[in-house]
Amino acid sequence: MQFLRRGYERLAGLIRELSKFGTIGAIAFVIDTGGFNLLQYGLHWGTLTSKVVATVVAATLSYLGNRYWTFRHREQSGFAREYFLFFLLNGIGLLIGLLCIGFTRYTLELTDPVSINIANLAGVGLGTLFRFWSYKKWVFLEAADILPKELPTETTQAR
Repeated sequence: MQFLRRGYERLAGLIRELSKFGTIGAIAFVIDTGGFNLLQYGLHWGTLTSKVVATVVAATLSYLGNRYWTFRHREQSGFAREYFLFFLLNGIGLLIGLLCIGFTRYTLELTDPVSINIANLAGVGLGTLFRFWSYKKWVFLEAADILPKELPTETTQAR
């Protein structure tokens, strides 16, 4: 019975994390996609430059939301370490998005806003799957189980 209870608790914890991660992700998605479209079509910046700038802004806000809300119960391994890994992994996620957009724009030569935004959505989706997995694995670590140190007993002191 305890096995089922632990399984349920793990599943419930994962669902809570996914829900929070999804909320932060939705906010970051609006910033990323809205910023991308504003920079590209409103300010007429280049396609890939617009994506990089929008993603960096969204990733910064995403880091803060994930560190201080989604994964606040996880071990904090140092701001510098987490921040570096977070942005390194976001860089890989950004590369996934850039590959989708670049392939659509430069290989398929589809430059209309609908095609570019579909490519952006595909890149965001694939990048999000990578980010969730990698944040849990390398950035926001599980809290270490702290076991009480064994107190010396008479037999261990006599040795």
